[in-house]
Amino acid sequence: MACWNTGEQEAGLDRLVAGLLDHRVPISETVRAEIAVAAEVWGVWTALAPRLGRCLADCQEDAGPRLIEHADTTPLPGSSVGTDTALTDLLVVPWIACTRCGQVLARAHTREPWGDLSYLARHYVLFAPGRNASTTLFAPDSAWAALTELRTSCARAQAPVRGAVRASEKASSEAMTEE
Repeated sequence: MACWNTGEQEAGLDRLVAGLLDHRVPISETVRAEIAVAAEVWGVWTALAPRLGRCLADCQEDAGPRLIEHADTTPLPGSSVGTDTALTDLLVVPWIACTRCGQVLARAHTREPWGDLSYLARHYVLFAPGRNASTTLFAPDSAWAALTELRTSCARAQAPVRGAVRASEKASSEAMTEE
């Protein structure tokens, strides 16, 4: 807690991940994704990513956000994930995927003159692979908002439609009375 109280969030995240590794504490994929977003917000994602990836998984089936970026993740051309002109010259790195709905939260970067990707993301991109029309862009300071939208849009998509539920219940009850 001392790290958070003195404004050393970066050190706090480092200690958190070190503690998870040292004490072999299993974490869910959702928690791993949340730590990744916190690390991104505080500018330490690149440093923490390899160690966060080594944290034990908690063996629970965790339907929801899952960290998918690895050191060998190949960036995609921005135009391949959406039609927004803001993506034209950017490279998109898939980062967090939802195991329920298939949407992907990615970080969009520029290519630096020396060949590496920009250190900071220029945008966060929420997209459904294969469906360019459903791409949503978020500002560089909106990583949490992008993760929240991934979760809420998935929940909206998974929620049953009221009329459809009633029709299905009616069909089930009719089938039972016929037997």
